[in-house]
Amino acid sequence: MPLPAQFVPLGFSLTAVFTWGISDFVGGYAAKRANAFLVTLIAHLSGMVLMGTLAWLHHDAIPSPHALEWALAAGAAGGFALAVFYRALAAGNMGLTAPVAAVLGAVIPTIFGILTEGLPGIAPIFGFVLAALGIWLISRAEISSQGESRRPAGLGLAVLAGIGFAGFYLFIKQAGDASGLWLLVASKLASAVITGAIFLLGQNSGGLNRSGAGFGVVAGCLDVTGSFLFIRASQTGRLDSAVVISSLYPVITVLLARLILKEHFTRWKVVGMVAALLAVPLIAWP
Repeated sequence: MPLPAQFVPLGFSLTAVFTWGISDFVGGYAAKRANAFLVTLIAHLSGMVLMGTLAWLHHDAIPSPHALEWALAAGAAGGFALAVFYRALAAGNMGLTAPVAAVLGAVIPTIFGILTEGLPGIAPIFGFVLAALGIWLISRAEISSQGESRRPAGLGLAVLAGIGFAGFYLFIKQAGDASGLWLLVASKLASAVITGAIFLLGQNSGGLNRSGAGFGVVAGCLDVTGSFLFIRASQTGRLDSAVVISSLYPVITVLLARLILKEHFTRWKVVGMVAALLAVPLIAWP
């Protein structure tokens, strides 16, 4: 029995939530112990190899030059964003900085999607608001024992990364309905060039051991898989819905940071995660 049409992009987006959430945890964990830009470079290269192999095995048609140009632009924005994002995760509390980038990465494309595709129904709009509220609660500042409000370290980098992620979402949508596998090959090629240039031109400290390289490969394969799922969600449904649902991935990152790294989060963060999860069926409402 085939699924209703609105659940197809929902399935892609929800799967992207899990793959991106795990990828960010793995990449951020590796960046805490190795050079963040080298970890990101390995992640981009491994993602490019994975997508290229799948595209070749699947015999997908190579996209038009116009689509490839947009994919390259998306890769440049996304590559810079991911490098900065891993640095933000390494510099601060992983469970707090990840949602900040998600908020900005979701708000900008959502506004664009509403302007170009029109307003969705009442239930999806309420879902958007609930998702934004949930992500904000996850990322809100903590109050210290002295009564001071403390913003997490790496917040500025997370903001910059969020703007870059928004650029990726918008640019890859402009590539149209071409093969998502080949689009990501071009995207990751641009990402690798940008990240490599940042590493070579910047004053970066720290090397990369074998475990760091391994984590980078795993993070890259997961990240590019999430990107492919997002592309399919945006191709089969609305851009704003795909962006908002996919941007719930910090819930996974926060949970992993709590379970594995024993990072602390308050009851408000639990409320935020519940709100984010409740937003999913509302956004998918026909």
